[in-house]
Formats: sequence, structure tokens, C-alpha cells
Amino acid sequence: MSDTLHRFLFDDCEIRGEHLLLDQSYREILANHHYPPQVAQLLGEFLAAAGLLSATLKFNGSLILQVRGDGEIPLIMAEANSDRQMRAIARGVTQVTSEDFHSLLGNGQLAITIDPEQGQRYQGIVSLEGNSLAECIEAYFRQSEQLETRLWLTADGNSASGMLLQQLPGAQHQSEQWQHLTSLADTLTEAEMLQLEAEALLYRLYHQEALRLFDAQDMRFLCSCSQERMERALLSIGLDEVNAILAEQGEVESHCEFCHRQFRFSPTDIAQLFAIPEGSAVTRH
Repeated sequence: MSDTLHRFLFDDCEIRGEHLLLDQSYREILANHHYPPQVAQLLGEFLAAAGLLSATLKFNGSLILQVRGDGEIPLIMAEANSDRQMRAIARGVTQVTSEDFHSLLGNGQLAITIDPEQGQRYQGIVSLEGNSLAECIEAYFRQSEQLETRLWLTADGNSASGMLLQQLPGAQHQSEQWQHLTSLADTLTEAEMLQLEAEALLYRLYHQEALRLFDAQDMRFLCSCSQERMERALLSIGLDEVNAILAEQGEVESHCEFCHRQFRFSPTDIAQLFAIPEGSAVTRH
């Protein structure tokens, strides 16, 4: 199986769709951590949803789905960008025992953040009132975008899959077609979503509809961490705090939570980063 995103359109109505199937990239993300099965499953749903929603971006940038709550998973997030690169993480999940959506996330909020490379960052927030991630995202679109949107998400620790249907902006008098197409999609089983490629799955659902399936776009895991980002993070916390770390540890060490890449900064590196003249005080041990 491949990691691919397909877009599709219905010729007879103003409704579009996307199908996403993740295999290798999902397993690469899970391989960096040791998540309980129910966390791995929910993280796969977050990853599939972020990938589907990122396909709506009309600019270079990222889309981030994140929930902070008081449940068994304090934080879970997934990010996908316009280059079809993805990453995801869950934190504080060593004591997870439940499989219930609300027990896992508790009383929290789902934040959907659009982060363009140029321009202002935008964030929309919706409460976790639905019984699944898909229902929460659907509620967000009803409240914020006023677009009829349905999602189907599933994951099993090996593969993750998702499908999205959405009415196009300005569409009118589409209720019958919308009900028809979403009712057919509601017949999907988890096995079909995880095992069928886009063409086979869409034929199974919509072989009697006039549907155009566009070429696949490859998705992949790639962390956006870098030396430059870590340097900006050190500059943001300030020289005094960095000096305190140097005094205690002899160097500044940081690692990326997503991919576990290590970054180390010596006193000389810190002096160069903060443009400290040679001979000035940078704590050394």
C-alpha cells in the first residue's frame, strides 16, 4: 500500500471529496514512540484528518489539529503541510487505559490552526461535544465555515485512513444529493477503509455516480525540526536562562519530540548565537 491523497468531484452536484490512505508514514511516526494501542489509533485518526484538511490549503503553509484536555491524553496533535509532509505526537499517555473518546481527551477543545508561511496565523476552536474526532471537526465546519462537511476516520496501528465530503461554497439546493452521497459513505466498514485503495473504495460506493478522481498526491512523514528552529527557540528564552543551563550541564541539549533528533550547543555555539564578543562571559564548566 502507498501513502496517498486523492481528490474527487461529483459532476452532477456541487460536492467534492478527498480520500487518504496512510501506511508507511503512519508507522514511521508510531515507531518513534511507544504508545498504547488506543492512543496509536486516535493519533492515526488525527493524522488522517490533518492530511485531509490540509488539502484545502490554497497557500504554502501548515494545518495543525490539536487537543489539550483533562482526560487520559493531556495533549495530542497532528500537522500536515502544503508539501504533503506530516507529523504527529501525543504526550503524557503512560497511564492510558480507556478506549472511550471523552475519557481519553476529557473536557478540552479542538484547535484547528492554519499557519501560512506568509501572512497571519489563524486558529479556530470548537468544544469536544461530539463522540469522535470526526464529529468534532464536522461541528467546527458547521459553526465556523458554514459548509456541510462529513468525515470518516479510522486507524488500527498499522494503517490510517480517512474520507471527506464537503459541499462547495455557494452550493444551493443540494440537500437530496448530499443526503444520498453521505448515506452511501456511512456504509463503509473500517476494514474497507484500511484495505481498499481510493479507486476501489470509491467504485464500491459511487459506481452509479458521475465522479472524477484526480491523480494521487504522495504523503510522507517528515519532521519540520531544524538547527535554525532550535536556535530561534534558544534566542526566545534569553541568554540568562541559557547561561543557567550551561552552568548546570556544560552544554545546551535539546531534542525533537516528534522524531527524537538531538541538537547540542556548546558554550562557543551559544556565544556565536547571541553574538557575544570573544572574551565576554558565557558560562563554561
